[in-house]
Amino acid sequence: MSLILSGVLEREDIARVRAELDAVGWVSGKRTAGATARGVKENLQADHEDKKVQALERFVADALRRHPLFEIAARPLVLSRLMFSRYEPGMTYGAHTDDALMGEAKLRTDLAFTIFLADSSSYEGGELVVDSALGEQGIKLEAGDAILYPAGSIHHVAPVTSGVRLAAVGWLQSFVSDPTQRETLFDLSVTRSRLAAAGIAREELLKLDKSISNLLRMWAR
Repeated sequence: MSLILSGVLEREDIARVRAELDAVGWVSGKRTAGATARGVKENLQADHEDKKVQALERFVADALRRHPLFEIAARPLVLSRLMFSRYEPGMTYGAHTDDALMGEAKLRTDLAFTIFLADSSSYEGGELVVDSALGEQGIKLEAGDAILYPAGSIHHVAPVTSGVRLAAVGWLQSFVSDPTQRETLFDLSVTRSRLAAAGIAREELLKLDKSISNLLRMWAR
């Protein structure tokens, strides 16, 4: 399941992140690419060793965790470190699939996310293109919005033809590893919220809470 998360970062947060990224060093994105992806990756990434970059990673990750749909859609157990990517004209990231296990801890990459940091009108190209059963889907969101999608999908970043594409990307291991089970829990949780907003009796909501909790007990790893 792919899901758009609107407003992960507020306008003032986006301005802060962009201003601080303007002052840090950038290195070749090939440094963090897996063996198969290295040959098709042509972008820049903020230097992971920079303390300012590490502070920005935490700031953006905290904002993502606070988004009301993130927890119920991802059921995150562990998040990877974020990467800030920069695509200048001519840069691209060809078709690839993410490594199943990442880092020394061998984080299992159930889901990937991209948080867009540049205004969509400020650059041409640069769509995140994800393959699905319905074909390729090009995604280009407004600054502050994010896309959550299966890390095992084939995807690529289209060439940037003008301007600069900035984004924060990362991966997560969910404590519900099965995507169908995660989607079922998401649907139930969204329905529960809508019923509560409609004024459904608390006793009925408690029954739904019980079902959601028991499914989590069954499926959590």
